[in-house]
Amino acid sequence: MAARPGPEAPASGTLVLVAGTGRLPERVAESLDRAGRTFKVLALRGFTDRPMRARADATVDLLDVGETLRILKAWGPATIVPAGGVARPSPAAILNAAAALRNREALRNLTGGGDDRLLRGAVMLLEENGHRVLGVHEAAPDLLCPAGRIGRHAPDAAAHASIATGRALLAALSPFDVGQAAVVAADRVLAVEGPEGTDRMLARARALGRRPLGHGRPLPATVLVKCAKTAQDLRIDLPAVGPRTVRNAAAAGCGGLAIEAGRTLVIDRPETVAEADRLGLFLIGLDVIA
Repeated sequence: MAARPGPEAPASGTLVLVAGTGRLPERVAESLDRAGRTFKVLALRGFTDRPMRARADATVDLLDVGETLRILKAWGPATIVPAGGVARPSPAAILNAAAALRNREALRNLTGGGDDRLLRGAVMLLEENGHRVLGVHEAAPDLLCPAGRIGRHAPDAAAHASIATGRALLAALSPFDVGQAAVVAADRVLAVEGPEGTDRMLARARALGRRPLGHGRPLPATVLVKCAKTAQDLRIDLPAVGPRTVRNAAAAGCGGLAIEAGRTLVIDRPETVAEADRLGLFLIGLDVIA
């Protein structure tokens, strides 16, 4: 099935890929290239990797809000696609960098809660300045996980039971701005993702699911479940997995990964599927629960 074309940017504006760290910005750029879309790249100094720095139209400091808005205004009104990771700056750093702006109160509000509040505040600031924010799932839908089995292996009945437990857990926790993933063995929850991210959660699960120091056999039917939070703004915080996720899940004793179809990015899909096949892990896309 052919990938859907990317969205149209406003007639008077520009599609802008804001490139953070990691391989995702490069993959999004490739998807836009395949779709024949024209776009500019805004690199973040100290975060954007070399391939995207090489094709950047401009580079800004993460905390230089004024310069970022000035560039976007010159290009805009812009349709902005954020992709890739950035480190969360301290509230003091954000406020000091934005001292010359009139919207200091809005920036102060960005730092007063969890990551969701920070990201929503950033979107609000961009939209208040006349720009539109678009998610990777809208700009590059071919990068999303399809429904059903991906690769050679399939979950058994015990793994399906673990998946059901994990989905129920994540649905119950989502209003509290907790992470998007959990490691579950039957009805036992080994780890829930927090601000540290999926990889570090999997490291904790490896120790908790085995005997001390991470030795011994993992618990049966151990599964990584990853889903978007209820009412998640997918434009700015889309769940993602890649080959490293698969390797870390295997090291944690997982028999497979269950991720939400249409709402989870599979970065470097051929490599990710090949790694799951090589390690004997299943990889499946879960239908979204209405």
